[in-house]
Amino acid sequence: MIQTKAKSFVLANLPYEQNALAPFVSAETINYHYNKHHRTYVDKLNELVSGTEFEELELEELIVKTAGHADKAGIFNNAAQVWNHNFYWNSLSPKGGGKPTGELGRKIEADFGSYKNFLKQFVEAGMTDFGSGWAWLVEDQGVLKITKTSNAENPLSQGQGKALLTLDVWEHAYYLDYQNRRGDYLKTILDKLVNWNFAEMNMNICKSIDA
Repeated sequence: MIQTKAKSFVLANLPYEQNALAPFVSAETINYHYNKHHRTYVDKLNELVSGTEFEELELEELIVKTAGHADKAGIFNNAAQVWNHNFYWNSLSPKGGGKPTGELGRKIEADFGSYKNFLKQFVEAGMTDFGSGWAWLVEDQGVLKITKTSNAENPLSQGQGKALLTLDVWEHAYYLDYQNRRGDYLKTILDKLVNWNFAEMNMNICKSIDA
């Protein structure tokens, strides 16, 4: 969905201009996050898989095959971070935020009891992810759940279900705009920028795969 072959990895284009999420996420933050961190993961991944048995694998397969193997930690960390960041950029939209509607909105109400409960649990997951990591909305056997992963880990590597959306809680995702106020960053993204259309698209893909 997000990448092709490991040997041809390129830095995926942002789905919007670098200033499109301002003032909630500044162009400075996007520039630093995307052009420095994300680009470095792509470049390092290409370097690490070149000439190895992994260079022909699709990104998702590469992540699964290297997860949990200490001797492949470099490949895993960079592959997972490429995937995580591609997913994160698509989880945001300048036209996003607010309460989801339609099928996804109804399912959130059913599986979490209310949208308010969902917000509380999602922010708590992001706040309690000690150090660097990610907060995720996933669908696991037809049920929506919130989970969190540390460092480069993601639902693919942890067997936590199919990812619907994610928020990056590494400091470089928010520190220039929010300093140490991670909670404010999470609440603002959910209120103003979260891309519910992307989440619902992923949910429908999960449904077609399970059918």
